[in-house]
Amino acid sequence: MEIPKNGFIDLHVHLDGSLSFDMARELANIQGMEIKSEKELKKLMVAPKDCRDLNDYLTKFDYPLKLLQTEKAITYSVYELLKIQKLQGLVYSEIRFAPQLHTRKGLSQEQIVAAALRGTQGFSCGLILCCMRGANNQTMNLETLEAAEKYMGKGVVALDLAGAEALFPTENFEELFRKAGKKGIPFTIHAGEAAGPESIWKALEFGASRIGHGVRCLEDKVLVQRLAQDQIPLELCPTSNMNTKVFDNITRYPIMRFLDEGIKVTINTDNMTVSNTTLRKEFQLVSDTFRLNKTEIERLMKNAAESIFK
Repeated sequence: MEIPKNGFIDLHVHLDGSLSFDMARELANIQGMEIKSEKELKKLMVAPKDCRDLNDYLTKFDYPLKLLQTEKAITYSVYELLKIQKLQGLVYSEIRFAPQLHTRKGLSQEQIVAAALRGTQGFSCGLILCCMRGANNQTMNLETLEAAEKYMGKGVVALDLAGAEALFPTENFEELFRKAGKKGIPFTIHAGEAAGPESIWKALEFGASRIGHGVRCLEDKVLVQRLAQDQIPLELCPTSNMNTKVFDNITRYPIMRFLDEGIKVTINTDNMTVSNTTLRKEFQLVSDTFRLNKTEIERLMKNAAESIFK
């Protein structure tokens, strides 16, 4: 079926994974860095066909992050990404990034968030601040929490937990999200992608109101029932899940099972550049593969509208 040209909402899109090649070249030029060729940028920023897993996929963020270490670069990249999304037919998006990954040149996380917010002016959007899975970064994650608290209601809409899920289990971050809950800060958590249902259960136990990916929930029937009953939105990112080998073929993607089970699923890009995709391409992919009808497409779009952080 032909997908609509506008009216889209992307709830799960990473700033650093969505810099266009033009943006990367402009950022390099502004900062006096070497300007890479398109061939070089593709190798640095796009997941290859033989991408092994999530950890391999995450290496494609190294170069973009080098470009995003000044206030000007962050403001510019947020503005340009939102401009691109608007041209692609989006009416709203929630862009996420991890402030702690942009502090290499001495910026504070608050300065970084303020710079990102300047880039949102004139657009309908929200920012999600990512805490990071890792060892010995509790202090930085708490600083992210404090930045979220300061800017909640001023353009920041939620917290997230991103990074190597299999290496740093969700259960390790209970204290952080208990604090977020006490402060009234809503959050989504990347869970059920590289790790199984236990990761999603922990996210729900902490109080997550959405789940990033969550595709491995189907391994636990009780969890499926819980997600359907409580209408916890899943932020599905089909192409990204192919890249990271959660599924080896789009025909195995369980979107019809999710819909049949009554789970509130949304379609998102995750990383427009790393996964070489757009939101309309994601919708077209699942529509063509599973022969979705107009009612099913509209349901997916309505799910996104109902799942935004307000």
